[in-house]
Amino acid sequence: MVYPTDPSTATPRQKRMPGLTFNPQEATVMHLDINSCFATIEQQANPLLRGKPLVVAAYASPSGCILAASIEAKQLGIKTGMRVKDGRALYPGLIVLDSDPQKYRAIHLSLRRLLADYSDRVIPQSIDEFVVNMVGYPAYKKGWTKLGGEIKQRIKTEVGDWIRVSIGFGPNQFLAKTASNFRKPDGLFKIDQSNYQQVYRQLNLVDLHGINKRNALRLNSVGIFKVAEFGQAELTMLKAAFQSVGGYYWYVRLRGWEIDSAPLERRSFGNSYSLPKPLVGETELAPILLKLIEKMSARLRRAGFRARGVHLGIEYRDGSFWHQGRLTPAELFAPRDFYRYIGRLLGDCPYHKPVRNLAVSCFELIKAGPTQLLLFENLSKTKRLVKALDRINNIWGEYTLAPARMSWAKKAVPDRISFGGVRELI
Repeated sequence: MVYPTDPSTATPRQKRMPGLTFNPQEATVMHLDINSCFATIEQQANPLLRGKPLVVAAYASPSGCILAASIEAKQLGIKTGMRVKDGRALYPGLIVLDSDPQKYRAIHLSLRRLLADYSDRVIPQSIDEFVVNMVGYPAYKKGWTKLGGEIKQRIKTEVGDWIRVSIGFGPNQFLAKTASNFRKPDGLFKIDQSNYQQVYRQLNLVDLHGINKRNALRLNSVGIFKVAEFGQAELTMLKAAFQSVGGYYWYVRLRGWEIDSAPLERRSFGNSYSLPKPLVGETELAPILLKLIEKMSARLRRAGFRARGVHLGIEYRDGSFWHQGRLTPAELFAPRDFYRYIGRLLGDCPYHKPVRNLAVSCFELIKAGPTQLLLFENLSKTKRLVKALDRINNIWGEYTLAPARMSWAKKAVPDRISFGGVRELI
């Protein structure tokens, strides 16, 4: 049973309920995530790195941000989000690797194919997380412990013997994820009606996915300091704490009912780049801007969309920020058309200061289909040309064919993992 995601859709009987009881159904939702994903995959690829403290960073320079720390590095206090120099301060012998997105995508797709053997309702949440709905599938009849153990063994045999995953089962997505986090690394756990109160007593508020320090303070303001109190709180108390529909969502979620099942629609595509050296003005920024547009528009087309809006954001070295968006009269899909409009936004920028970060995005997405013909442009010819370029770049690698103007930016804007776009991977 899925509980209403909007209080206004609740039936009269649900509105009259004095209190929502915990969901008595079986824990048929499975959540799987790769432990220390990027670092573990690097250790899988290179056996000489196994058992050693290492991190994968956005940049290997001292100020680079750590994207993933191996289990061994985490045991030394090194965490995701730290700077490389801070990690090395904790352990001078720390191994620092650059990100290699192609490796991570390959493992993600291997896991997706493996999980499809158990259910056709496999939902990638990110590059390293999956939700699998097991309701009505024969595999669940094996029991959650046997099923989880079988999947773990198959991953070691078919994907990689060093790949460790944590698997959680619950009656909804939230509790399945909470269960997967409960006994990391390499955990296997279930939360259901029989043990949820015991589990809640062992957790802190900030241990819950979606509860940060600010939310914890909101709960503290109404007298809730523990997860056990959070799980038993009345709806009126949670509404007072969150002062939004979020209180209702937590009321339902903590009682095991599904409130997070609706897949989020794609609303935009974007790419950004932190410049290693300060650049000023259109002439210096144009090659970087063009490369960002090439990446963004390729992802847009691969997902089967067009766009009717563009946005440019610029962060400067002095900490200031400028941004502007614009709707376009036509549906955009080709890089040159995106550049035409985003280039105008760059020209409209009133500031000429050293730039730290450049970001482009497109919005007002439309599923690709028949396109309205324009009087002075042959769109069918443009579509064939862009399709041919995409096919060549897919076979021989990104930017095999690219505008000459971005040639000096070849090493800029490296490939990065798009966490929100993994459902589009094939």
